[in-house]
Amino acid sequence: MRIYRRKYRNQYKSQYRKKKRKKALPAVLAAAAAALLLLFGRDERLGGELAREVGQTCYRDMLEFFMPGVCFGSEKTDGTVAEEVLSHFFLLAEEETEKTDYPTQVESELSYEAILAREAQDENYVDEKTGEVVFAGESGTGLSGDENAQASGETAAAQAEGAAQAEDAAQTAAGVAGQTDLLSGAGDGKVVSYPREKLNDFDYLIQNFYQVDSTTTIDGSQLNADALLGKDMRLTHDASTPQILIYHTHSQEGYADSVPGDPSMSVVGVGDYLTKLLTEKYGFNVIHHTGEYDVGDRDHAYSKAAPALEQVLAENPSIEVVIDLHRDGVAEGTRLVTTQNGKEMAQVMFFNGLSRTTSTGDIDYLYNPYIEDNLAISFQMQLKAAEYYPDFTRRIYLKGYRYNMHYCPKTLLIEVGAQTNTLQEAMNSMEPLADILNKVLTGQQ
Repeated sequence: MRIYRRKYRNQYKSQYRKKKRKKALPAVLAAAAAALLLLFGRDERLGGELAREVGQTCYRDMLEFFMPGVCFGSEKTDGTVAEEVLSHFFLLAEEETEKTDYPTQVESELSYEAILAREAQDENYVDEKTGEVVFAGESGTGLSGDENAQASGETAAAQAEGAAQAEDAAQTAAGVAGQTDLLSGAGDGKVVSYPREKLNDFDYLIQNFYQVDSTTTIDGSQLNADALLGKDMRLTHDASTPQILIYHTHSQEGYADSVPGDPSMSVVGVGDYLTKLLTEKYGFNVIHHTGEYDVGDRDHAYSKAAPALEQVLAENPSIEVVIDLHRDGVAEGTRLVTTQNGKEMAQVMFFNGLSRTTSTGDIDYLYNPYIEDNLAISFQMQLKAAEYYPDFTRRIYLKGYRYNMHYCPKTLLIEVGAQTNTLQEAMNSMEPLADILNKVLTGQQ
């Protein structure tokens, strides 16, 4: 029994030694290969190109035999074998980023229709059934009545805060007007002048001219005063052919004293007056398109308006400026009123879509090749308004999505007052707006 046990133990030890030597062999060969690799790879004097190629082939063959996991599924690259081994066990920085940087909350092309619906929901409006203001983003959220009321209250507070900020900015502008000759109009008709060095300060630009919604982002590469003011917004041809198109994605928007169903007392009537001023007073050739795209289905107004907009532009290729005229919705206690040239009128607001959301970045399938031009014309309009008619405009509102602003470089989406303004206040505001358009489109300094 003891002899048998000793024989068995000796046989077991012999097999163990063989296995141990067999397991150690790949490590020894790999170490030798690594030493040779470092030797040949680091010192150009020890071998020529042929020697290196032969070495590379031998090393790769050894890797495939002893370490198949390193080579499996990989293609031959220009890198060394050492780099292949290291990259297998230690991910390079860029490779690690590629593997871990995956999108979250992606608004894919499957939700394209939902995105188009959100465009309409991004603007405040008055619900036809309830008569109450639906603030940006509330429509279709599925909130309960209490939650909606709470959201409305919070948004109303934000609206009130925005109005207060606008009032502070107006007072600041009025104060600036009388400070020094540097900031005065210097006899050119301007009430206020803004030095270029101030405008080139991104923080100053954001605080005084823009309101950036939390759902989108922008930086100094897009909001650069020199670039925005450097774009030539002058019309390139005379009024013998159409130059400007005015239309209304939301034609049903009315004012405090509007008669429902009467287009002349809605934002369409305001568009009629703007058309008259631009044609009769300033000599532009204007088309006022009065198609209705928000009747019964506001949430798809932009997608419904798009084919008609394309058709008008195709039939009139000379059109250089597109204006989508709207009316905003605010809390009932908010009054967007300013006095210009002795007249009370509604404040206006320029609105830009950036085709970008905070959660997903640029929305590729809502591509707009004219974003820079859109931003340029709205900023030039805003600056002219601030110089000649302080407090006439609210700050430019920047939000995600596209809002059909991709059909023409010089596209403006303009909110004329809100449902708390009277129709006459909205009409009056077209007078300075037409003057500002004339200044920008003719290049007046």
